[in-house]
Amino acid sequence: MQKRQFSVNHRKGLLSHASIRLSPNCDERPDSNDISLIVIHNISLPPGEYGGGCIGDLFCNELNADAHPYYQQLQGLRVSSHILINREGQVTQYVPFQLRAWHAGVSSYKGRESCNDFSIGIELEGTDTDPYTEVQYEVLADIISQLIQTYPLLNSADIIGHCHIAPGRKTDPGIAFDWKKLNIGLARMSL
Repeated sequence: MQKRQFSVNHRKGLLSHASIRLSPNCDERPDSNDISLIVIHNISLPPGEYGGGCIGDLFCNELNADAHPYYQQLQGLRVSSHILINREGQVTQYVPFQLRAWHAGVSSYKGRESCNDFSIGIELEGTDTDPYTEVQYEVLADIISQLIQTYPLLNSADIIGHCHIAPGRKTDPGIAFDWKKLNIGLARMSL
């Protein structure tokens, strides 16, 4: 059995042992009790490069558009995610879980539109094609296990990729994401 590191403070909507850097890119959910989906994403800034604080800067509207040519197209973009897990397994929380993070965009799941309304967004530092790290899978399984224990409408059947709720528009977490590995990690956490 893997050692559990994280827990969720239900009242505050915050994850223990995570760095907190609050994003302004969030708002109230239509129903704060309807947290029934987990969406897994990937992100790297600039694309394919890892490390640094550019992802957090993007989520907090502080990204310097002059720091890299790619960032010019991100000017004015207002996005966020609840959680980011970097390549070393370090976790930063940008939005409390009871609030709506702006991570999914135009999306639909099981006939419900606007997945941001009822989902938790988890970003993995990575790309569609670079293998994710073992520690990212371990931390992801731990966090998801804690979220399922905290929010009664969540279950392991409703953990999906951005590609599943925005097909044709989004491809993340990509072909490099090993769903079997995540499921094995979740099974270990439940022992």
